[in-house]
Amino acid sequence: MKFLWLKHYFPRGIYARAALILLLPVVVVQIVVLVVFVQRHFEDVTQQMSDTVIRELQLVLAADPEQIKEIAGPLEMLVVQREATALTDPDSRLWYDFSGLVIIDRLSAALPQIAVFDLYDDDVVQLVVDDPRGPLDITFDRRRISASNPHQLLVNMLFFSVLITAIAFIYLRNQLRPIKRLADAAEAFGRGRHLPYTPAGATEVRSAGTAFVDMRNRIERQIETRTLMLSGVSHDLRTPLTRMRLALSMLEDQDCLLLEQDVTEMQRMIDAFLSFAAGDNEGAPEQVKPEALARELVKDAQRAGQPVTFHKIEGTGTVILRPLAMRRALDNLISNAVRYGAKAEVSVAVTNKSVRFRVEDDGPGIPEAQRADAQRPFVRLDRARNQDKGSGVGLGLAIATDIARAHGGVLRLGHCDRLGGLRADIVIAR
Repeated sequence: MKFLWLKHYFPRGIYARAALILLLPVVVVQIVVLVVFVQRHFEDVTQQMSDTVIRELQLVLAADPEQIKEIAGPLEMLVVQREATALTDPDSRLWYDFSGLVIIDRLSAALPQIAVFDLYDDDVVQLVVDDPRGPLDITFDRRRISASNPHQLLVNMLFFSVLITAIAFIYLRNQLRPIKRLADAAEAFGRGRHLPYTPAGATEVRSAGTAFVDMRNRIERQIETRTLMLSGVSHDLRTPLTRMRLALSMLEDQDCLLLEQDVTEMQRMIDAFLSFAAGDNEGAPEQVKPEALARELVKDAQRAGQPVTFHKIEGTGTVILRPLAMRRALDNLISNAVRYGAKAEVSVAVTNKSVRFRVEDDGPGIPEAQRADAQRPFVRLDRARNQDKGSGVGLGLAIATDIARAHGGVLRLGHCDRLGGLRADIVIAR
């Protein structure tokens, strides 16, 4: 629980997390190796070599002026007498010369008479010694006092780190690709599309992929079985209903009118049940222009005499939808709006991330506490709506909800501040 705050700083994608798992240990190991090497090689070895050079310098500085060159020659040091001027030259070294810091500290502590250190040249060390007999310039090979080519470690570490990381990334990408394909297939199936998918990858990924394929096949068989069953039931029920309607039409008794209304209501209920069963699986997915689909629905409603108008359109583009299923969902929302209100308005908003269909009315609306129940099948909220408009069978909003979910979206119910009634939004991610 104490480390939950770290979640906000970690990547969310599987590729980014895998790269972090790959790179973090490599970077940590490289840093540890670098620190240990710098400590053991740059510092310890340089200190040991500096101690040897210090003894040689002490021997040279302790000799007589006539013997300095004779002693410095075998030690491979060049000693030159300098003019007696003020020693104002600053110490100099390259910014990446870590061993130079050790050299300066070590020699300064042992030989305080060294006034200037010139380590700017990687090949030689130049010292200016403030000797009582006059300033001396002492030059000797840099390899005598520090390890040679210290940058090779950094170059080798960087080269092999990049090489190993590239190889590991290629291998890791091949391992993560089946997981990404499985996620894409599952997401497409959740939106009502069928992507070809074959389990691949590691054993665990293959097991998950096989389980997904079996689950998808079972769900598709269940949907097909349910559709066939309801189609058969519809056919079996419509035949006696048709005979009943014909028989009632031959009777002249006024009481038959009530029976005819019951038969019509039963026919409407059967049609609603079939729509609920096949609504989220009706038609094939295709590229659709949302604004064109909404305009066509509004024109059909106006031709049927319904008080429906187009409010506004925001943005343009196409989205993959099941046109027949989405038409049924929007038609249910429009029918619901004109059933309980005097007018209805339709709006469409298209962005880079989502598509929103909105239907608003000026009716009594639905209380917030009952909006979740209103989307459940066979739930009728007649007490919250006008009761003189017909009761329905309680499947209109349920059908729209299922169709929205089948497209990977959601149906949201709210209050329309502009018209004062219900606002129904179908929001689908692109």
